[in-house]
Amino acid sequence: MDAERGDPDSPISIRVPDDAAGDRLDRFLATRLGSRTRAQNLIDTSRVLVDGRSRPKRHAVRAGEVIEVDVPEQQPMGPSDATAPFEIAYQDAHLLVVDKPAGVVVHPARGNRSGTLAQALHGVAAGGEDPWRAGIVHRLDRDTSGLLVVAKSEDVHRALRGLLASRRMRREYLALVEGRVETRSGMVDAPIGRDRRDRLVVSIDTDTPREARTHFRLERMLPSTSLLRVELETGRTHQIRVHMAAIGHPIVGDNQYGGRQADGLTRQFLHATRLRFPHPVSGEEVDVESPLPEDLVAALKTAGGDGSRRSD
Repeated sequence: MDAERGDPDSPISIRVPDDAAGDRLDRFLATRLGSRTRAQNLIDTSRVLVDGRSRPKRHAVRAGEVIEVDVPEQQPMGPSDATAPFEIAYQDAHLLVVDKPAGVVVHPARGNRSGTLAQALHGVAAGGEDPWRAGIVHRLDRDTSGLLVVAKSEDVHRALRGLLASRRMRREYLALVEGRVETRSGMVDAPIGRDRRDRLVVSIDTDTPREARTHFRLERMLPSTSLLRVELETGRTHQIRVHMAAIGHPIVGDNQYGGRQADGLTRQFLHATRLRFPHPVSGEEVDVESPLPEDLVAALKTAGGDGSRRSD
């Protein structure tokens, strides 16, 4: 789910001129973005809105339409830097699934020019139009731990992005949230975007809403918190954190979105615990799991006390 504070994707706004009326959306954007492939990738990953709505590549633009494009800020790749710690949970000739610890930034951004996962994977990962994040298919926030998939070639990167766009890549998280969630399962369907008042955060109070749906299931009821298994249907910046806060259950330790600091925990209690998708080459299911890291296990034990009980 997956950018740092101060580095949400940077949107551009384009009003369609009279002489472009009737052009295909992807062709129209290609002249502005410099690449039709890049334009198509942005459309396929729901980063393009036409008058506030997602449209297909073949959409014929009309004069006066306003097109909003979320284009990630271009960052220089910089030299290879192997200092970022990570583990490999799965690997073959085409891709790898990385288990990222908290504190590691996925790719270079403002204030994080070195020590990133993308730099540590330099020479192994490949694919995508941005050399500074080669092979990266999706992101995790710096202080979110867990699994993300990385491509080793352009073809595999394109295929994995397609799985993500078609929602055939299933991403599950474990989140400890404030309060007792009095339902076994639920879904938050609330468009999110840049907050109207604070452009450095994301919220449901936005002038640029993008569809966002988060499913959750109660794993364990604790005295004053709840452990949830969360699955993303869409993958917006900070989506889980924003949606949990929006329903009155911010993630424990997530100070940015209203979560209280827990004893001994220095980050939000959010872990990407499972990743499932059909292999883009073989078609066989890739199913990788990551256990909770030690700091979250300790926080869960502290939160549970003697009164913890499983939801089942």
